[in-house]
Amino acid sequence: MKERIFQIIVQNRFGVLAKVSSLFSRRGCNIRSLTVFESQEPGLSRMTIVFAEEDEKAMQIFRQLEKLEDVRRVALLSEMEHVN
Repeated sequence: MKERIFQIIVQNRFGVLAKVSSLFSRRGCNIRSLTVFESQEPGLSRMTIVFAEEDEKAMQIFRQLEKLEDVRRVALLSEMEHVN
């Protein structure tokens, strides 16, 4: 399994963190690291999620995240876009 990093921009609302994390849980995917903080845009938060998963399942999670009502943007960060 390859380590992945998703960066997600979400509405800053009650319960959004639970919805996003439960999506991973329902797919049997363990989150290794999760960081959430308010973004520069009012009313939005930025989530950074690190997990390990195969390509097919990671892309399935990506597509399902995009469908969530409170999610504004999802990005898969490459190895060049983050610091270990």
